[in-house]
Amino acid sequence: MTPLLRISGLTKAYPGVVANDNVSFDIQPGEVHALLGENGAGKSTLVKAIYGLVHPDSGTMQLNGDEYKPGEPRQARAAGVAMVFQHFSLFEALTVGENIALGMENAPETKALSERIRTVSENYGLPLDPDRLVGDLSAGERQRVEIVRCLLQDPKLLVMDEPTSVLTPQEVETLFHTLRKLRDEGTSILYISHKLDEIRQICNHATILRLGKVVGTCTPSEETPKSMAEMMVGTTLTAPKKTAFNPGPVLLEAHNLWLESSDPFGTSLKDVNFSLHAGEVLGIGGVAGNGQDELLLALSGEELVEHDAIHFKGEAMGDKGPNHRRIRGLQTAPEERLGHAAAPDMSLTENALLTAFERERLTTKGFIQWEATRNFARAIVEKFDVRTPSVNNAAKSLSGGNLQKFVIGREIMQNPDVLVVNQPTWGVDASAAADIRQALLELAANGAAVLVISQDLDELMEISDTFAVLSEGTLSKVRSAHGVTIEEIGLLMGGTEVSHVPA
Repeated sequence: MTPLLRISGLTKAYPGVVANDNVSFDIQPGEVHALLGENGAGKSTLVKAIYGLVHPDSGTMQLNGDEYKPGEPRQARAAGVAMVFQHFSLFEALTVGENIALGMENAPETKALSERIRTVSENYGLPLDPDRLVGDLSAGERQRVEIVRCLLQDPKLLVMDEPTSVLTPQEVETLFHTLRKLRDEGTSILYISHKLDEIRQICNHATILRLGKVVGTCTPSEETPKSMAEMMVGTTLTAPKKTAFNPGPVLLEAHNLWLESSDPFGTSLKDVNFSLHAGEVLGIGGVAGNGQDELLLALSGEELVEHDAIHFKGEAMGDKGPNHRRIRGLQTAPEERLGHAAAPDMSLTENALLTAFERERLTTKGFIQWEATRNFARAIVEKFDVRTPSVNNAAKSLSGGNLQKFVIGREIMQNPDVLVVNQPTWGVDASAAADIRQALLELAANGAAVLVISQDLDELMEISDTFAVLSEGTLSKVRSAHGVTIEEIGLLMGGTEVSHVPA
């Protein structure tokens, strides 16, 4: 059988790193093919080459036996290659139909396009109303827009990058139903995900990259998540070790916390209440866009609330800013690592200074102690295995996973009394995710309180002592994490209260 896509000896180098090193593999017609690898393994560069965003230095590609050398995404789409990116590229103030039209070369007139959107979305189990504003859609519905936009192009190959990172378990099942239907109709799918259980469910074959090279292939259904992760990293992995839950005094409390979202398409917080104890890991689940960003902004002090709405170590500080809270030991790490947690054009040394100058005493009488700051940045890089040539490199030069390790490490190494982190392992490979989770557990074991906001339910169940779910800006009752199923949490994420879940 002639492969749909044949990649032969593809190489792409950047200053100081070979992103793809003589990569070769085939994707067959009607196959779901996984591309696995650690952060920085070369996956993103490879799919960008397939989609025409990156031009390889050497090597060839063939599509249906013919030479394939897209100079830009428009040429890739014309050849039958479509891509759903990890970060949605949608305008919230426009309708579904208007967003889809913007992504088409020759969009039909509005009425005809709306009919096609309805027909295609219903046929593939992804119903959409073309007249709805994207800003009013859930994260799962926004992903439908991206997928339907691709399906309207009748693709031969659909590339999907971390497609389930913002979905509830029920939405994942809906997506998998759609992907199986596409596969059965002859569409090939190149699937990138760090969720190895999903890879086992949906993918026929897998190619594993490590440091830019193909190091193996496998049939995912014949492997375990652990065995695939170990192929990716080239070493044996150990699961994070959790100590017995022995809560200490309350360190962080929210009392009737309300916050009007400053984002016109955000979700306001409504009467949020919780208590977080020393030694406790409180996991907060929820589908993206249900108030997670607003909760972190309120707890960090970036958005001020009523004075008594937040208490830290007994002190009311709802109206105190970030520096006041950081000095006293309340550290935070937001979801958006590039632009919010880190300044893209600043070096790692400078980014280390931004949040740690007070607690790490990196300034003296207003003057920056650069050698001490560089040493602090180097310590983060070493302890958290951040892959970078130097702490002088700009934050934007790091892969997403390596920057995430740096951001989390920067906060943990300041020895906070409370750490609030949003999506700690989002887009991070299995090895790095295990390291970050272990660091969070060790922080709690040493007496700190940790609040983890995450859409990864497996992560929440692995590290949490207690959990709650944020839905439409309202926080459910805090429950014990022991004995609760993923399905029950998924229902809570969808806004359905599950009565038999133990409080």
